[in-house]
Amino acid sequence: MARDVLVVGVGARRGATAGEVVGLVLDVLGAAGLRMADVSALATLDVRAEEPGIAGAAERLGVPVRPYSAGALARVRVPNPSAALRALVATGSVAEAAALAGGGELLVPKRKSASVTCAVARRVPFSGTPASTDRAAPFTMAAMLPPTKQPDSAGPDLRHHGDAEVRGLDLTDLAVNVRTGTPPGWLRDRIAGSLGSLAAYPDGRPARAAVAARHGLPEERVLLTAGAAEAFVLIARALPARRPYVVHPQFTEPEAALRAAGHEVGRVLLRPEEGFRLDPAAVPEEADLVVVGNPTNPTSVLHPADTLERLARPGRTLVVDEAFMDAVPGEREALCGRTDVPGLVVLRSLTKTWGLAGLRIGYVLADPAVVAALQEAQPLWPVSSPALAAAEACVEPRALAEAADAADRIAVDRAHLLAGLAEFSEVRVAEPAAGPFVLIRLERAGEVRERLRALGFAARRGDTFPGLGAEWLRLAVRDRATTNRFLQALDLALQGLPRQPRI
Repeated sequence: MARDVLVVGVGARRGATAGEVVGLVLDVLGAAGLRMADVSALATLDVRAEEPGIAGAAERLGVPVRPYSAGALARVRVPNPSAALRALVATGSVAEAAALAGGGELLVPKRKSASVTCAVARRVPFSGTPASTDRAAPFTMAAMLPPTKQPDSAGPDLRHHGDAEVRGLDLTDLAVNVRTGTPPGWLRDRIAGSLGSLAAYPDGRPARAAVAARHGLPEERVLLTAGAAEAFVLIARALPARRPYVVHPQFTEPEAALRAAGHEVGRVLLRPEEGFRLDPAAVPEEADLVVVGNPTNPTSVLHPADTLERLARPGRTLVVDEAFMDAVPGEREALCGRTDVPGLVVLRSLTKTWGLAGLRIGYVLADPAVVAALQEAQPLWPVSSPALAAAEACVEPRALAEAADAADRIAVDRAHLLAGLAEFSEVRVAEPAAGPFVLIRLERAGEVRERLRALGFAARRGDTFPGLGAEWLRLAVRDRATTNRFLQALDLALQGLPRQPRI
């Protein structure tokens, strides 16, 4: 790591000593495997900058103090806010906000002693060509958390995800697209077996080689990430884009990450009356970064590979999110093994099929130069040893065969769900559906969703996806028995509502 890339944010109570500050800073750096030699400054609230504890600590450590006003810190979103502190100084964490105020990513969230807090951020060099003379604000760890208000406050809540529908509640989960009954026992055993190596820093080389072999690609075309969500962050932060466009409705994290990185994002809105099918001509020629899901969440549309290829051209990055492709029998229309499509970046997730959402593991397949740029923007050791063990296991022949069987079962279970939904005149389904979920449209969907919750079922609201509205719900495909119970609950939920024709 080069000199002058770390900033330590510090918060301290009045009366904290320089020894307390120095002790916590050195302990935190040491525990994270970071060096004091790489720290460029202690950053803090300006009214604390000259107090003996912080000023004295900076002098002992041989770095300057970087002061920020309360207003400046209040504008920085932090991942671990304190309501009490926010009431006092307008920011939820002085340490985290000060560390991030100059731009960069949080390497170490706030750590506390009796009187001191500190956090460590790495400054991120700007990569690519800015859209204007103003440098785009680099993405921060805080942008991974749901903000209280979107930058485009009049639009959908891009940070809303299906887990919010079920968190802490005893509901049958049709809101999250993770396969039930996972991870399987053999995978849990492989992950548990990796725990004995936790004292060592993660070594991603074996898993990277395994993923490369699974797709028939050289290793330099593979980047392992903490889930596909991290990949969206890296793309937004590290790849040049003057006019990025996202094809909607689709998973909202790509746009959220681009906005958090300071980009102005254009939207291509697909139309329900056209089956949410993509016409490449709808994407403006000016677009130099295009993001599209295949199969698309939440519409369950599987776009033909040759349609997506028509989006590619020199000077454009084409990001295809294939997070659910392994749930499609035969992975037809996949682009993951292609090296002949200019600017192609394919994202894959292992969290959906294998039930690893809490472990966070995915990967990027792209040109080696793109992989290198994304890797440069990653924090140190971005993927944990257990996640690496899972990645290696999930691309072995036995796992691929199990995933293929699961995809076949999903197709059968989806057909059963679609047949049941067809019995309701009030419900219109977006078809043909190819993913492990279906999108439905019905009047007063919000009220139906609440009635379903009272009957024990969680469905994903659709109004947080650009291009959809309050009349849409997304349903995860489950086994026949669960689907039968859901269809009975849906019948009850619809009773008493005015009967409406299909919309």
